[in-house]
Amino acid sequence: MRKTWWCLPVLLSTAFASLADKPPLPPDPTEDPVMVTSGFLNSHPDLRYRLLGMEAMREDRHEDAFKFFRRAAHFADKPSQGMVAEMLWNGDGVAQDRALAYAWMDLAAERGYAGFLGLRERYWSALDEAERARALEVGQEVYAHYGDAAAKPRIAIQLRRGLRQMTGSRTGMVGSLKIYVPGPGGFQQIDGSKFYDPRYWEPEKYQQWHDAIWLKPRIGRVTVGEVEQAEGSAVESRVPATAPDMDAAAPEAPDVPADAIPGTTLPPPEE
Repeated sequence: MRKTWWCLPVLLSTAFASLADKPPLPPDPTEDPVMVTSGFLNSHPDLRYRLLGMEAMREDRHEDAFKFFRRAAHFADKPSQGMVAEMLWNGDGVAQDRALAYAWMDLAAERGYAGFLGLRERYWSALDEAERARALEVGQEVYAHYGDAAAKPRIAIQLRRGLRQMTGSRTGMVGSLKIYVPGPGGFQQIDGSKFYDPRYWEPEKYQQWHDAIWLKPRIGRVTVGEVEQAEGSAVESRVPATAPDMDAAAPEAPDVPADAIPGTTLPPPEE
């Protein structure tokens, strides 16, 4: 079986191109240096740890990358769950475990995202009967901790808490709010309406934004092949349903310098 860890980076880097024929969405905030340096990611741990994982991958720090992706997965980030699966499948930065890898890719496909469904079916077809049986067994624990029933409430708490801490009494008045963020040439100013777009902060709209991006991403052809969804593959998980573990602790992740993502600076309220 050829290594396929490239598939998820391709998905991560090309997903936004898939929106060409759809109504425009706000740009990916992690592509905007101002938004990244403004403390935005401090309130979006799913995006924050995914980006840290991708950076670690680029630097060949695969053990760190695996831990970062797993931390992002704790906050319902499906692309990071898919990266955990790929790394387990190939033994990249972690001991190879194909059965556990399938469980994670099944989880990444939980919302029916086409790219992850295709990889899930590719995994399933490569497993033997013993591996399939074990995949369904270990998958129950994976879903209990990282499935949407447990993970979506975690990211919802982070979004609401972050918005509340940064807006305070300004809630509902962000259209005229100016936010000052640290930059290489000093502080920069951005409009509150950009930083506080509801699609970045309201949990339901935030998930809809992710769904629009990942449901059917366009995946370009690369030299080693092309990701294709298996014909007739079902959206439903093969893993038996299990109760969510709402109290599961966040997995360990490498330490990140406190100034890696500077905080937002708000001007004092006008008298």
